[in-house]
Amino acid sequence: MSSKVPCSHCHLEFNKSVMIKDENHYFCCTGCKGVFHLLKDEGLESFYEKSKNTTLSPPSQNFEDSSSFNSQSFYDKFVKINRDGFCEVSLIIEGIHCSACVWLNEKVLHKMDGVIEANINFTNNKATIVWADDVVKLSAVIDTIRSIGYNAFAYDSLAQETHANRERRAYYLKMAVAIFASMNIMWIAVAQYAGYFSGIKQDVKTILNIAEGILATPVLFYSGWVFFRGGYYGLRAKVINMDLLVATGATLTYIYSLYITVIQKGEAYFDSVSMIITFVLIGKFLEILSKKNAADMLDKIANSIPSEVKVVKNSKIVACKLDDVQAGDIVVVASGERILLDGEIIKGSGSFDESNLTGESEPVYKSEGMSVISGTLSIDADIHFRAAKDFKHSTLSNIVKLLESAINKKPKIQQMANRLSEHFSSVILTLSLLTFLAWFFWPHSFETSLMVAVSVIIIACPCALALATPVATLVGLGLGASRGVLFKEAAGLEIMAKIDTLVLDKTGTITVGKPEVIKEHIFESFDKKLLYSLVKSSNHPVAKGVAKFIKEENENIADTVFDEFTQIPAQGIRAKLRDIELLGGNKKLLDEYGVRIDFFSQETLFYFVVNQRVVAIYELEDKIKDGIKELAKTMKKMNIDVVMLTGDNESAARKVALKVGIENVLYEQTPQSKAEYINELHSESKSVVMVGDGVNDILALASADIGIVMGSGSDIAVEVGDVVLLNNSIKSLEDAFKISSTTFSLIKQNLLISLAYNALTIPLAMAGYVIPLVAAISMSTSSLLVVGNSMRIRHKWNKD
Repeated sequence: MSSKVPCSHCHLEFNKSVMIKDENHYFCCTGCKGVFHLLKDEGLESFYEKSKNTTLSPPSQNFEDSSSFNSQSFYDKFVKINRDGFCEVSLIIEGIHCSACVWLNEKVLHKMDGVIEANINFTNNKATIVWADDVVKLSAVIDTIRSIGYNAFAYDSLAQETHANRERRAYYLKMAVAIFASMNIMWIAVAQYAGYFSGIKQDVKTILNIAEGILATPVLFYSGWVFFRGGYYGLRAKVINMDLLVATGATLTYIYSLYITVIQKGEAYFDSVSMIITFVLIGKFLEILSKKNAADMLDKIANSIPSEVKVVKNSKIVACKLDDVQAGDIVVVASGERILLDGEIIKGSGSFDESNLTGESEPVYKSEGMSVISGTLSIDADIHFRAAKDFKHSTLSNIVKLLESAINKKPKIQQMANRLSEHFSSVILTLSLLTFLAWFFWPHSFETSLMVAVSVIIIACPCALALATPVATLVGLGLGASRGVLFKEAAGLEIMAKIDTLVLDKTGTITVGKPEVIKEHIFESFDKKLLYSLVKSSNHPVAKGVAKFIKEENENIADTVFDEFTQIPAQGIRAKLRDIELLGGNKKLLDEYGVRIDFFSQETLFYFVVNQRVVAIYELEDKIKDGIKELAKTMKKMNIDVVMLTGDNESAARKVALKVGIENVLYEQTPQSKAEYINELHSESKSVVMVGDGVNDILALASADIGIVMGSGSDIAVEVGDVVLLNNSIKSLEDAFKISSTTFSLIKQNLLISLAYNALTIPLAMAGYVIPLVAAISMSTSSLLVVGNSMRIRHKWNKD
C-alpha cells in the first residue's frame, strides 16, 4: 500500500503513486507545481514557511465549482470581447489586504499562459483580467487565484455594496470596542499621572497597570487583529507593509508593559497600546470611507439600471428583460423613467435630462425622428422608440465598462509610488533597530530606547505614499465622468497633463459637422434624383448637407440604384448608371478625374459632374462650435500649440481658422497625411493630442499620444480613441485638459505631502521628540491629509 505524502504547495495529502514528483517535491496537480515554481523563482519561498501548517483546501470544498465560470450564461453577463479579440472580465479578489497581495496576484496571473493582462485596483480589490480563451479558460484563472490563498468572483456593483456594508459594520464593532476600552484606560491613566506627581504606592500602581492591561488586551487582539492579519499576508508575500509596522509597534509596547507589570518596576504603556490601535483604526476606517466615496461616483450609473423594460409585442405592451431586447424592437418609456437603450423616437416627444452622461444640466427637447441615448432620463415625455442596439452594445453599457476599465489602468507615476512603498517599510524597521541600538548604547535605559524605537515604527506611514496616486486618479476619473469626459485609462490623465501640441480636425470638432447649403448654382439642367441618390448614400457631412437641401425642396424625391458606386476618401463620390458617369465632391476629385473648372474655388463647395461636365455647384457653410475661441486662448496660456487639420481646400480652412484664432493650419489632408503629420511631431519630441470624430480620423487618433473622440463620432473612431467627449462640446474638451492637469498636480501634491511628512517626522521620532501615542495620531493624520486633499479638489470642481 502506497504511503501518503503532502503536496509541497497546498499540503493536501495523497498517495505517493498519484503525485507528480519534481526533484525532492511532490505535487497533487500541475497547477500546484506551477505556482510553487513561480513563487520560488520570484524569491517568495517564505510563503511556504508561513503557511506550512495551513492546508489550502481545494476549490470544491470552500468555493463554488470553478467550472461555472466557463458557462455561456456567465460569459453573456460578465465577459466582453475587447477590440483585440481577447476576453475581458471584472473580478473581485477576496482576501487582499495590502499592496503586497496585489503584487502577488498580478505576478502569478501574468505568468499564466494565455493571460494577456491582469490589473488589480487596491482601492476596491477589483481586478480586470484579459485572456485568450482558446489558450486558457477562466476557470483555470480562478483556480490559480485560489491556489495562493485568495478567492475571486464576478464583479457586481450591488453585491460589492453589500460586501462593503458588511465590512463597515465589522469596523464599527472593532472601533466601538477600541474607543470604549481607550476611554476607560484614559480615566485610569489620569489616576496614574496624578500619582506620578503626588506619589503613588507600587502595589496601587500595579493594580492600575493590571486594569489597563485587561482593557488593552481586546483592543490589541480584537480591534487590532486587522493589522496582524494584514502584516501576516504581507510577510507571506515577503513584503513588509504598514500593517506590520502598526502590529509590531503595538505588540512590542504591550509585551514590554506586561513585563513591567510583572516585575512591578518602571512605567507601563498600556494606554499607548490602546491609543495606537484606536487612532490608526479610526484613520483606516475614514480612509476606507473616503476611497469608497470616490469609487461610488463611478458605480452610480451602473446601480441605476433596472433589469426590465417595456416593449411592444403583438400590438401589446409587455415587460421584457433588458438583456433580451434586440435592435429593432419597439421600446416604451413613460415620463420619469430612464432610457436604457439607444434608439430613434417613432412616437411622442418631450424633454430629456442628459446630465448623467453629458454633464449638461439643461433639458433637451426631442421629437419623432430624433435619437435618444441610453442613460438619459425622460422628464415629461411618453415615447415609443426603435432600439438601434442591444443593451450590451449601448452607450450606457459602454460607459460603465469604460469607467470600470479606467480605474484599473495604473499611471506610470503610480507604478513609481508603488515601487517606493514596497521598500519603505523595510527601511523603517531598519531605522527603528538602529535607533534602538544608538539610544541603548548612548547610553539610555532599555525602556527609553524601546519607546523611541517604537515611535519610529508607528509614525512612519507608507500608506499615505501608496494612496497618493490611486485616490487622486479616482477623483480625476469621477470629475471627468460628471462632465461628460470619459478617460478609457487612468494613465491617460498623466499623459494628457504633459501634452504640448493639440491637433484638431475641423469638421465635427471645430465646427458642428453639419454643413448647410447657403447657395445653389445650376449651369445645366439635370435630374436631381441622380444627385440626391448620389449624396444620400454617403456619410460625409458635406454630402449630407446637400442631401438635406434637395430633400427640403422635394419631399417625395425617390432613390436611384446605381450600377457602380465608390466613395473616395477626402475627395467625394463616383457612381455609374448605364452610360452616365457621376462625380460629386471637392476640387481635388475633379482634378483626379481630369475635370477642368476655373471658377467658384473660394468657398466650401460641392461640385456635381455628369459625364465630365460640371452641371451644379453648391456652396455650404458649417457653423463653428461655441467655445472654440476660448479653447484656443486657454491652450495658449497652458503653452500648448494648436493645429487644425482638414481635408477642405485652403480657402475654406483658413477662413475657419481665422474666425477661431488658430494660426497653424494644414488643409487638403488625407487620413494618411494626418497620421504622417502627427508622426512628424513625434520625431520632434512633441507630445500630441488628436481630436476627431470620423472614420477619416482613425489613423491620426491611433498615432497620437492621446486620441480624443466626440461622442457623436463613428463607432470605430470611438473605439480607437483614448478619451470620449459624450456631449460633443468644446467645453468638455477644455475640461479634459484642466481635469488631467489638476489630477496630475494633485498626485504630485499628495506625493509631496507624504514624503514631506515622513522626512520631517521620522527624524523627530529618532531624536526622541515623539511618544508612541502622538506617533499613532500623526500616522493616521498623514493618510487623511492625502485623502482629504484629493476630496478637496473634487468638492471645489463640483462647486464651480
